[in-house]
Amino acid sequence: MIKVGIVGGTGYTGVELLRLLATHPQVELTAITSRKEDGMPVADMFPSLRGFVSLAFSAPEKARLTDCDVVFFATPHGVAMAQTPELLAAGVKVIDLAADFRLKDTAVFEKWYGMPHSCPEILEEAVYGLAEVNREAIRKARVVGLAGCYPTSMQLGFAPLLSQGKPLVNEAALIADCKSGVSGAGRKAEVGTLLAEASDNFKAYGVKGHRHLPETRQGLEAISGRPAGLTFVPHLVPMIRGIHSTLYATILPEARDVDFQALYEDHYRNEPFIDVMPAGSHPETRSVRASNMLRIAVHRPDNGDQLVILVVEDNLVKGAAGQGVQCMNIMFGLDETTGLKQVPVLP
Repeated sequence: MIKVGIVGGTGYTGVELLRLLATHPQVELTAITSRKEDGMPVADMFPSLRGFVSLAFSAPEKARLTDCDVVFFATPHGVAMAQTPELLAAGVKVIDLAADFRLKDTAVFEKWYGMPHSCPEILEEAVYGLAEVNREAIRKARVVGLAGCYPTSMQLGFAPLLSQGKPLVNEAALIADCKSGVSGAGRKAEVGTLLAEASDNFKAYGVKGHRHLPETRQGLEAISGRPAGLTFVPHLVPMIRGIHSTLYATILPEARDVDFQALYEDHYRNEPFIDVMPAGSHPETRSVRASNMLRIAVHRPDNGDQLVILVVEDNLVKGAAGQGVQCMNIMFGLDETTGLKQVPVLP
């Protein structure tokens, strides 16, 4: 059994990790930390876990994190890098759901997250946690910096186009028009996420610059080996879960005869959590709710030069906790789908 610890188990990604790991056949939940809720049974805070999780929250100094095989960080940025050196020294693997180990350039990290990086030597060895792109590196990793929710949808949406030996689209002018549910903002009291503020409303944000932009650009360039230009505009929509990303790419003249539907189907043929839908489909966020599935539809309006890729995922599962469990399975030599075969919830 894999002994698992979770640092920061009181947020939305934390409880989603608990939901998935509680029924994982190869996992033993060992420690869940929260300074404020020290001693409180997890099921008292999250009644949905009654009968599944018997642990109580522990203050970080009391938690037996070094007894674990792997520790997940579902915490604000900056927490994982402060604790990771001690865990690695004890032989514990680390999966961070925040941004501490995503961006390889410390100057870029410090610009977008407003804090110095405390362990650049660990950052250098950390592997970016996007299984469909970095599976073999994740298999050998001690530290995984999990891909963000928006970047997951954008990178997996563009990957089949960018992974070819030569450009098929104008890679200098990619566009991502993305929408996320309110849970993407986290479980905290903020005016913008109050029911009376977010409900019956729709807005863009972060247009001038969003911290997921440099992460996504870094990932796209790693996939293609070429520079990438990306315009990324996120939006907040009045729903709890889900991301819908509409991606645009202009087809190059020399690629006008490419069958892009077949290209996507071939690229993801053996991926258990990527569903390339039939031509002309319009995937909905509810079709992936509470699952680790990501669905893609490829469109070429009027058979012209504009390619439109529709991508949907659950931001808390494939965009966070489920992706973390997928990476854990790979790191410990398990079948990648173990504990992640939940059917999406409808309605």
